[in-house]
Parts: sequence; C-alpha cells; structure tokens
Amino acid sequence: MDSRTQVRLADTPEEVEATRALRVRVFVGEQGVPLEVETDELDLLARHAIALVDGVVVGTGRMYSASTGTAHVGRMAVDAARRRQGIGGLILSFLEDQARLGGAGEVELHAQTYVRSFYERHGYAAIGEPFFEVDIEHIRMTRLLE
Repeated sequence: MDSRTQVRLADTPEEVEATRALRVRVFVGEQGVPLEVETDELDLLARHAIALVDGVVVGTGRMYSASTGTAHVGRMAVDAARRRQGIGGLILSFLEDQARLGGAGEVELHAQTYVRSFYERHGYAAIGEPFFEVDIEHIRMTRLLE
C-alpha cells in the first residue's frame, strides 16, 4: 500500500460527488448495475469514507447505522488501477471505527460473493445462503465489533 494513502470522511459536497463518480465507474461501468439502482436514498443518510492518494479519490465506502445498534457498510469501491494494494482494507477498518464511535456493536454488509474472502480476512462471517441483488450474487456477512 502507498504511504501517501489517506482515508477519512468525505466532508464537502465535491468529495461526496467524487465518491459517487467512482461508484458509477465501478458499479455501473464495470459491473453493469443500472445508474438508478446504484444511487439510492441511503446516500443522504450515510457517512461516506473517501480514500485519497496524492489528493486523488481512489476508493470509497459508505456506512449508516440502524436503530438496532448494527452499522451497515456498503458501496465499497476501489479504482481498478489501485486494487489489491490494501486500500479496501483501510476503508473497511475506517468505517468500522466510525461504527464503534457511533455506538454500534456489529457491522453487517452484503458482499459480492467473488470478494467474500476479502471480508472473511477482515473478521466477517457469512450468514445464510447467497442471493442476488441487481443480478450479482451476494452473501450477507456480519462482524461483531470489540
């Protein structure tokens, strides 16, 4: 991983828009998710993590909390040229820290099954059987926070 990588909350409208642009490139452009599905009402409620290298957005993820004390992580995306460099792990750890600060005791997410092992390496366990969201196979995964 590049030591110039910074992960923090997106704190300006321009940064939030940059996270959306990255998600569109990854989910809509690479994976064929319809644009109207990729952006939803949870974007307004969520906190958006942003990963930057030399000021350029290279990764993102979002988190929102449920009233049950469970935080939900989703829309994790890393620019194709920056994958497998540890950026996704940094974003996930950052969002887990944000969940802890918000009082959550657990994180839940719907992982695309091809990246299930990534989440397992970060302490997540699969719950139930795979299912499809927007024609992409997913698995529900959870992790208790210490």
